[in-house]
Amino acid sequence: MNAYAIQTDQLTRHFKSTRAVDAITLEIPSGTVFGFLGPNGAGKTTTIRLLLGLLEPSGGRATVLGFDTRTQADDIRQRCGALLEHSGLYERLSAADNLEYFGRIWRIPAADRSTRIQELLTQMGLWERRGELVGTWSRGMKQKLAVARVLLHRPSLVFLDEPTSGLDPLAAAALRDDLATLAAREGVTVFLTTHNLAEAEKLCGLVGVIRQGKLLAVATPDDLRHRRSPQVEVYGRNFNERALSLLRVRPEVMEVRLQNNHLTIELARQAETAPLVSLLVGAGVQVEEVRKGQASLEEAFLDLVEG
Repeated sequence: MNAYAIQTDQLTRHFKSTRAVDAITLEIPSGTVFGFLGPNGAGKTTTIRLLLGLLEPSGGRATVLGFDTRTQADDIRQRCGALLEHSGLYERLSAADNLEYFGRIWRIPAADRSTRIQELLTQMGLWERRGELVGTWSRGMKQKLAVARVLLHRPSLVFLDEPTSGLDPLAAAALRDDLATLAAREGVTVFLTTHNLAEAEKLCGLVGVIRQGKLLAVATPDDLRHRRSPQVEVYGRNFNERALSLLRVRPEVMEVRLQNNHLTIELARQAETAPLVSLLVGAGVQVEEVRKGQASLEEAFLDLVEG
């Protein structure tokens, strides 16, 4: 197995005057769940199409599972699964018949096909409903079946383009749990695009942030959070202007934000919390709760894309 499932070197794609993907250099280790994060129009889907060999790059190069996207795209697609904007399901067929159809396309032997279909539908909680027409199902159930379709031929790498988009919170959480379990069990590399930062935080061992075609950062979620300054959250009453002014002149304090009865203190460095709390109490603030921690992944992401 290659150490890296995906490697790109200055990968670029232009559409007339728009540089949709702008000189991206990236390495994704095999077996990783990689989250590709960015606002709409950032270049996420275009990057997937380049990696699958569905688009020709305007510049640079990429290899996927050791194969060149320009000259060996068929080899890449045979070894990958992809769930892009369409589920690829036939709604007038049952769940089992859908997978049977795709299993035949992949030329999976009959005995293996039957075993694999039962295995995936069971893991997705769909086995008892395998005979139902897919057109009668909820969007969440269809997405689960679509993921099973993608994994049917045991690909080494799967591309999932916003798989929980449009799902209600319960369905999205259920699909995330299934994806986490399947990724661990199948040992597959996952390239996931999402707008849901909680989803990326839960599923991904590595994330990349893209904006206007440019790759801004690649790091673990923890490392991305740690790039942002540590914070102290103070909950209480009587946050007066004198207390806020005393905080703002402290050398370790970068910023102070007050919203209702919630005060956020952004620190320039790791610092002791007790002196700051004592200062607030001395200025008449009634402190009820103090929390110290790092910024959320969402805050770190917004810093990057808005910065």
